[in-house]
Amino acid sequence: MYQLRKKICMLGSFAVGKTSLVRRFVEGNFEPTYRSTLGVHVSRKPVSIGATHLDLIVCDLTGNEHFTGTQEHYLLGVDGGMIVCDLTRPETLEAWRRYTTRLRAVNPYAACVLVANKSDLTKQQAIDEAELHNMAESLGAPFFLTSAKTGENVEEAFMALVHQTLKRTPVLL
Repeated sequence: MYQLRKKICMLGSFAVGKTSLVRRFVEGNFEPTYRSTLGVHVSRKPVSIGATHLDLIVCDLTGNEHFTGTQEHYLLGVDGGMIVCDLTRPETLEAWRRYTTRLRAVNPYAACVLVANKSDLTKQQAIDEAELHNMAESLGAPFFLTSAKTGENVEEAFMALVHQTLKRTPVLL
């Protein structure tokens, strides 16, 4: 049995649902009222994959388009990043590129998963799946359509990121 600690960061514009995704994954619930994250909020969740037990630390960073020294500090030691856009706001899709580029500039070894959130709002959806696919392909990262409200693909997206971080874990002899 192995015990590992992995740290991931949630990145994306304001109000894309980063905090809601974390709450759904860690606590299993959804809070419909919006509360902006100020600075960083840290959550923990134990995760087991076979004989490997992880202490997953999830850092929910504020949706600030201009990186601060504090944000870069969190990215330095991160094992992975979940970069989130809002399917109802097309301007948030370009944030996938900005945040992925920034994450890789600060920490080129970090794993990355892209998430298009609010898939439950089908009538308001303003980004089509072909755009998402093209952007994800250009960034070399998998993407997931999620809904923090319904829970659709939330666990799958987080676990895909966890699996990627495990592939990047050095073997200790």
